Formats: sequence, structure tokens, C-alpha cells
Amino acid sequence: MSINAVVTGHIQTCQDIPLPCHHISCSTGIVTNGTEKMPAKKPTVRSNPLAERARLKPLDRDDQQPLYRQVKQNILDLTRDGTIPAHSKLPSERELVQAYDVSRITIRQALVELVQEGHLQSQPGKGFYVAERSEPFELHLLTSFTANAIAKGMMPGSRLLEAKIYAAPPEISRALYLPEAADVVLLKRLRTLDDVPVVIQYDWLQPVACPGLLDLDWSTGNRSLYAELRERYGLRPVRGQTTISARYPDEDEIALLKLEQKTAVLTLDQIAFNAENRPINISTSVHHPKRYPLSIQQGE
Repeated sequence: MSINAVVTGHIQTCQDIPLPCHHISCSTGIVTNGTEKMPAKKPTVRSNPLAERARLKPLDRDDQQPLYRQVKQNILDLTRDGTIPAHSKLPSERELVQAYDVSRITIRQALVELVQEGHLQSQPGKGFYVAERSEPFELHLLTSFTANAIAKGMMPGSRLLEAKIYAAPPEISRALYLPEAADVVLLKRLRTLDDVPVVIQYDWLQPVACPGLLDLDWSTGNRSLYAELRERYGLRPVRGQTTISARYPDEDEIALLKLEQKTAVLTLDQIAFNAENRPINISTSVHHPKRYPLSIQQGE
């Protein structure tokens, strides 16, 4: 005997009562409700700017340049034009493989070179990120910090740390062709680019060659030492000698340049000479390794 249900005064069996039936077809992904079929809601997929750009600019298969170099240059262009800004995470290797339609080995070779050149940073377990990196500044003794900054379209700045006349240590007096313990002018400044500290600069000069130099206002704005030497004192460097080295910074340098711990600094010791081969000034500069990278042009 079947179980019955009483509905509005008459009897129906349970199998006679229509029940709503919802199911999802595994093969089609369609939600059905009775005889009516409704499309399943698709998940939202976020577009990736690098993947979109790669598809818009596919690799040139006829180019003699290896595919990994084309991938490398394409990613580098995207970081330089701001499509992928500094500190942003790149898509995964799998996404790059799909975007560029190349093998994982090709993608990996491009990424490894970008890391080695300092354009990307690899974080194990997380992926690749765009490194904060400035365009390198050409090492040229006869061009001032101010002139280099302006040529790069950046705003040079300066903060006076120390200015005095004192008895020179032996290494300074010898380099300036002065008697031992002779007086020298010291000008110590923190140099900035777009208000960001990048270089600690020391300059030593002979007081007799630049009288009144310390009477100038070195505490505000930006004042170019080379411009003052040229325009006020007629001192023009025509050649120079540079020694480059690297070392760990002291606590004051870490604070002034806002360095991370265990970060090495690049140091430049330079002597500028005039047309008579007499030293004009000696300078030592301590460079932030990322904010003020240097390049050296070479040729035959």
C-alpha cells in the first residue's frame, strides 16, 4: 500500500506530486529547471596587461633574433613604459608561455637574464617582480652631478652636511700637491635626485685657489661646485683620474642614503686637473647602488 498525501480534499500518491528538479549537466555545464535550460554563470577572469600586450604584439618567428631575446625585450619594454610598474609581480611562467606561445625553457631564459641584469627580482615561491632601477649615469669626471641629473630630466638637489677649512690629512695634502698638514677646504653634501638621497659627496680644494667659497650659500637648493669654480674662479678641469671600489657602509651612510642592511655601496675617488696638470680638487662620493647606478662607455 502506498503512502498518500491529502491535498485540497482529494487524494494523490506521492509519485503524482510534481517536485522541482534541478541538476547540472556534467557534459555541458548547463543548469536545467524542468524543461527550461539556463546557462551556468561563468567565473570572472581578470585580464593581464602583459598577456594582452603580448598577444597584440606577437613574436616575429622570421626574425633571426632568438625567441627568448624577443621575449626579454618585450618584457623590458613593458617595465620601462610603465605598463608593469616597479614592484609589480609578473605573470607566472605558465601564463607567459601561453601569452607568447613559446616553451617554458624560452621564458625561463629570458627571465633569468632580466634578473641577472637587475631589471627583475626573483622571490622563491612567489615569482618575479619588477625591480626599482634607474637608468645608469655615465661616469664622466668632467661632467658635474647637476649636469648629469638635468640631462636625465631629473631635479638635482643638495643638503649641506659639513663645510670647513682644516688641516688636511696626509693623503689629501699629497694629492693636492700641498705641504703636510696644510689647510684645505672641505665641502660635504648629500646629493639628491627628485628629493631622493643618492650620493654622499666630499670635495677638498686649496683655499688659495677658491677664496670665499664657503661664504656662498650651500645649504639651500642646488648649487653646482663645478659651475662655481668655472664662473667665479676660472678653474676648468681638463682631465681626471678615477678609482672605483665597493665596500660596506658605516651607520651614518646607511642613515643618510636610507640603505638596507648588508647593502654594499659604490665609492669613487677622483682627482680633477687643469690644463697645467695641477690638481683642482679631490672628491670622494659614496653612491647608493640602485638609485645611482653608473655606466662606463668603452671603445677602441
